[in-house]
Amino acid sequence: MDFKKVVAPTSTTTIDLKQIDKETENIYESVVIIGKRANKIAVEMKQELNRKLEEFAYYTDNLEEVFENREQIEISKFYERLPKPVLISTQEFRDDKLYFRKNISDNITEL
Repeated sequence: MDFKKVVAPTSTTTIDLKQIDKETENIYESVVIIGKRANKIAVEMKQELNRKLEEFAYYTDNLEEVFENREQIEISKFYERLPKPVLISTQEFRDDKLYFRKNISDNITEL
């Protein structure tokens, strides 16, 4: 996922509940869908950040030496300024960019 192209707000906003449950007709199902997508986004963000910061890792045993790397600081600041995963997933849900399906199982009982 390209986090530079995310159009979600960086702070929380009030949303009309009718916008959230328009697809599922159930607010709780919508929240579960948004929550699951937010977890996936959080994992992706964490993996990408770790990959980028791994380049700057120093494997020394001396704790007194602290190296200040400008690139590392800029990368960290970029990820701190990004919208939170819940805000990104909520925006995706509102823009109909999430694919989800209901698993409808018919419980047929035999007599």
